[in-house]
Amino acid sequence: MAKSVTVIGAGIVGVCCALHLQREGFKVRLVEKGEPGMKASFGNSGSFGTASCVPFAMPGVLKKVPKMLFDSSSPLKLRWSHVPSALPWFLRFIAAARPSRVEEIAAARNSLLVHTHAGYAPLIEGADAKQWVKDDGLMMLFESEETFQNAAYALDLRRRNGVHMDILDGNEARQMEPALSTRIIKAVSLPDVNRTIDPWRLCDSLAKDFVRRGGEIVNAEVRGFEIGGDGPTKIVTDRGLLDVEIVVLAAGVWSRPLAKQLGTSVPLEAERGYHVMFAGQDFGLRRALVSADRNVSLAHMHEGIRATGVAEFAAPDAPADMRIADMIARQAKELVPGLKGEPASKWMGPRPSHPDSKPVIGRSPRHKNVFFAFGHDHLGLTMAGITGKLVAELATGKPTTVDLAPFRPDRF
Repeated sequence: MAKSVTVIGAGIVGVCCALHLQREGFKVRLVEKGEPGMKASFGNSGSFGTASCVPFAMPGVLKKVPKMLFDSSSPLKLRWSHVPSALPWFLRFIAAARPSRVEEIAAARNSLLVHTHAGYAPLIEGADAKQWVKDDGLMMLFESEETFQNAAYALDLRRRNGVHMDILDGNEARQMEPALSTRIIKAVSLPDVNRTIDPWRLCDSLAKDFVRRGGEIVNAEVRGFEIGGDGPTKIVTDRGLLDVEIVVLAAGVWSRPLAKQLGTSVPLEAERGYHVMFAGQDFGLRRALVSADRNVSLAHMHEGIRATGVAEFAAPDAPADMRIADMIARQAKELVPGLKGEPASKWMGPRPSHPDSKPVIGRSPRHKNVFFAFGHDHLGLTMAGITGKLVAELATGKPTTVDLAPFRPDRF
């Protein structure tokens, strides 16, 4: 058995893969263009979305998408220059919204989500990173009966997949979160959802633990591969060639062109999210908040209140449109009136999303020494631990904790 593994990508998924592989006795190297955890992993909402079995594409989406694309306040944005590239993705997305597919996708997502804690626990304990994780729960907010009724199917889908929920009226919600607007008439409390108060510091703590345990982080941009009879023998980088025995591709949205070079085409798009940080606020949110009407989330982080939202489809490296961040800031202030002042910082990061809301986890169909672990859309933080565990099981030939058939790389 080969004992050397090179993991491409040092976001939260790649770092967790590296740590789990280390625990199985492999000598592991991470290759990352920049600092670990500084892309999509840096700026997410921080929630471990264990209740997020509901896919992005839901029944009725075909009627909603065109209107959303032309609504300036919509949480869905599409750069018109990107339409030709994104159109095949949206056609697959619409096909994934059939009721039978939604049920199947939710069950598959949930098969990973139920192992969130098991995937992370040894890594967080080993890195002494427990100070970055809280068990405050999450609350979904509704400002109209219509919005609440429209969410009925999604709530029922969660319930049938074992998610614990408590339905509250507006006053009960404000008793739990006094900062909420009086516009809130209904809420759903999800007490079992944990979160991190700083996604980057959590990732950084895990990366430093990886190095302490003998791992190597190579700062380089991967551009291609040299292929031998059994698969890649070298990785081509902007700093030269790297010899490899086993390769794990976990480079987020940048995995798509690299996977294609390895003979596997995947419909992976950059679903770009934005956040704003409000510093110096004199009130604390007790749990993370998600607004069903405004499609924004708020959470108290290590350095202030973070508001996140929007799914913008554009090229991964296209310039950010900070007008979107300004819209998120306005929505956040209406949701929590005590939020004052201008944001201290604004950010955009490209989430790697497949049209069926499921990651790719599995061995390359073309090369036996390559494993794929990418495309977790909004759940990279949540699924990173269990993804790393599954990759390590695959690399050692052990039976996997989760049936990986729904996540196979050639399903498209």
